[in-house]
Amino acid sequence: MTHSHEEDPACEVAHGTGPAPEAARTLVAVFASPVAEVLLRFGAELGYRTMLMEPDPGRRPGGFTTVSEVGGHVDATCDVVLTDHHRDEIGPVLRDLLKSPARWIGIMGSPRHTGPHVQALTELGVPPEEIARVHRPIGLNIGSRTPAEIALATLAGLIADRNDRPGGFAF
Repeated sequence: MTHSHEEDPACEVAHGTGPAPEAARTLVAVFASPVAEVLLRFGAELGYRTMLMEPDPGRRPGGFTTVSEVGGHVDATCDVVLTDHHRDEIGPVLRDLLKSPARWIGIMGSPRHTGPHVQALTELGVPPEEIARVHRPIGLNIGSRTPAEIALATLAGLIADRNDRPGGFAF
């Protein structure tokens, strides 16, 4: 059986003979961390505009577009990933992100316990239905252990979600 690839744009892209589809999308990694660095590197390879949001000027690594607060930087093209669930700033940062038009907001953490963001947001008066918009866990369940594996699983999950595919955020 012979396959014709001439009519399949996805196949043409995979073989390097067709243009990749234009997609205006932004990946915002919140909090400088090893996972954030890999997310931003891999995200750029996947066609995302990338940005690091790090409130602490002493923790900002070089090499990334970095902002200190949500401000006008987060729009409807943004997938936002908080890469540290131990930071004191989690509540205020998430509260501000939930007011933004971000397409998707998630925070790293184990599904075996309630995330610290729930209490932090509750204490700030954020309603439960808004808190529920924060995805946790994030990424596909591939047993990630390293920063690169966590970033890969997260980006695969974001792409599946954005494309309305069953990549799986369920654990």
